[in-house]
Amino acid sequence: MTVRVAIPDLISPSYFPAIAAVELGFLPEAKLELLYPVTKTYEELREGRLDFVGGASHAVLYAFKDWQGAKLLCALAQHMYWFLIVRSDRNPRKGDLESVRGLRIGAAPGPVDGLKQMLKVAGIDPDKDLKIGPVPGFTVGQTASFGLLAAKALEEGKIDGFWANGMGAEVAVKSGVGTLVLDARRDGKPETKGYTFPAFVCRADTDPKLAKAARDAVISAQKALREDPGRATAIGRKLFPAAEAAMIAELIRRDAPFYDPGISKASVESMNRFARDLGLLSKDVKYEDVVWNG
Repeated sequence: MTVRVAIPDLISPSYFPAIAAVELGFLPEAKLELLYPVTKTYEELREGRLDFVGGASHAVLYAFKDWQGAKLLCALAQHMYWFLIVRSDRNPRKGDLESVRGLRIGAAPGPVDGLKQMLKVAGIDPDKDLKIGPVPGFTVGQTASFGLLAAKALEEGKIDGFWANGMGAEVAVKSGVGTLVLDARRDGKPETKGYTFPAFVCRADTDPKLAKAARDAVISAQKALREDPGRATAIGRKLFPAAEAAMIAELIRRDAPFYDPGISKASVESMNRFARDLGLLSKDVKYEDVVWNG
C-alpha cells in the first residue's frame, strides 16, 4: 500500500521533517507530493485522496469544521514559522511592522492569516493600510514552491515584500534585494508565536497502527536532523535546485532547536483562540478532539 503524504511547499525548511521522514526511509512505502495551497492540501486529506499532510495547524479548519474528522499527530516544529521580507530599497527596519504601510505584500492562503492578525494587533489595518494578496502568476495547484517565486517576484519588482518560508527569505536576503523585518518564530511576541505551527495531520479515522507509524517516522526524522543537519543536503540535492540544495542544511540547523513533536494544551488553546478570532472555529473544542492520542 502506498502511503500518500503531501505538503503545500517543498523547497523550504517549513515541513522538512515530513520530507525527511519519507526520504530517509522512516515511513516505508510513502510517496511525497506537493500540493499548493495548504487549504487545498487539507481538502484532499478530507476527501481521502491523501493519508497525511504536513501543514499549518490552524489551516486544518478550512477543510474540517470545528476539528471534526481530523487529528494533529505531532508538531513538525514549534511556533509560527514564516518570515516578513520587505524590499531593501524601501529601507525597512527589523521589527518595524509600520514599514509595510502602503506596500504590496505577497502571501499564500493559510499563512496570510498569521500576517493579517499580527498586523491588526499592531494597529495596522491589513485591508486598508497595505495590499496583501497572492504573488502574481502563482496559482492553486502549482508545483513550484511559494517562497522561491515570492523572492523572484520581489526581485522583479512585482511586489514590495512577502510573508513566506525560510528558504524564500534566505534567497531574498542573500541577494540583497530583501531585508528581514520579522522572523515570527524567533522574534515574534508570545501571542503571535502561538497562532499556529507546522503539524503532521491525519484524518480521525486513520488506522491507529498507520498513524503511530507515521508519527514515529516524523519523530525519527526530527532526531536525525537534530543530530546531523547535514543529512538535509542529500535530500535537497534530490528534490531542490542546486542553489537551494546548498542552503538547506544551514536552515535546518537553525530550525533544529524547535524540532519538538509535542503538542501542549497551551499551544492548542492559543491556536484555537487565533482560529476563533479568524472565524474559522465556531465553538470551544477539547484538546482531546484536536490531538491524536494512540
